[in-house]
Amino acid sequence: MSLRELTILGCGSQQHTRDRNHNAYLLRWKTEGFLFDPGEATQRQFIFAKIAPTAVTRIFVSHFHGDHCLGLGAMILRLNLDKVPQPIHIYYPESGKRYFDNLRYSSIYTQTITIVEHPVKVSKEMTLVDETEEFLIYGSLLNHGIDCIGWRIQEKDTRKCIKEKLKEKGVHGPMVKELLDKGVVVTEHGRVDLDDVSYVKPGDSVAVVIDTLKCAQAVELARDVKLLLIESTYLDSEKELAENYKHMTATQAAQIASEAGAKKMVMTHFSARYSEEEVFELEARHHFTESYAAKDLRTFTF
Repeated sequence: MSLRELTILGCGSQQHTRDRNHNAYLLRWKTEGFLFDPGEATQRQFIFAKIAPTAVTRIFVSHFHGDHCLGLGAMILRLNLDKVPQPIHIYYPESGKRYFDNLRYSSIYTQTITIVEHPVKVSKEMTLVDETEEFLIYGSLLNHGIDCIGWRIQEKDTRKCIKEKLKEKGVHGPMVKELLDKGVVVTEHGRVDLDDVSYVKPGDSVAVVIDTLKCAQAVELARDVKLLLIESTYLDSEKELAENYKHMTATQAAQIASEAGAKKMVMTHFSARYSEEEVFELEARHHFTESYAAKDLRTFTF
């Protein structure tokens, strides 16, 4: 199986603490490295995580509050320094174009890499933002008071051949490629249709929902995902604070995961008022068993 893991490079909110960096999340899946919300010092966190920044292929900025974007300029500088050969795709809310430019051009450097900008304009309806050879990338407008985008990375369905049936039907060697390309092949046993010897494996998905009130869009983004990374800034005892600052509690995040049918939930973006992440797990598991609290440099597989 190809690499499938989420590394937490930072799980704090506005304030750094001794143990929590600003937001930053690296999702490594197949040949892609999806970096979400690179907050301040993200570049340095790669060193502590023992991951080369060159693993990054795509960067996503949900919105332009500082704890979600102040590390973007430094990441661009580092990727230039490393002269990464692959184009770096960067997705961000279209309305924040001037903030993106300020970050991208905040210092003098020699550009050695190709940056492909994706200024994204989405509504509350989940919208296809981009398509790669292996993935579909969706976005949806969350409820945070400013334009803030939640993301869904959807693996494309794949066709899987069944070795025993290929052998039984006499399909071998170059004939397998012909069957996959044309959908039909003729062997000594007669006509063989692709559906006779294979099946379609539905693609898996991951959702990233950061900085929002509880909303229907978050549920839709998280529908049946293997992994949901979601903000849980407060505990339910501070529900009023969460409402005032347009954030969620661990209980609300767990309710979204449960309603969406997610398989696993990782909570993040914790307020500095809480010193222990485990209290979020304790609260959330009353509503959704597969609830886990992020911790800087912790890795989750799916």
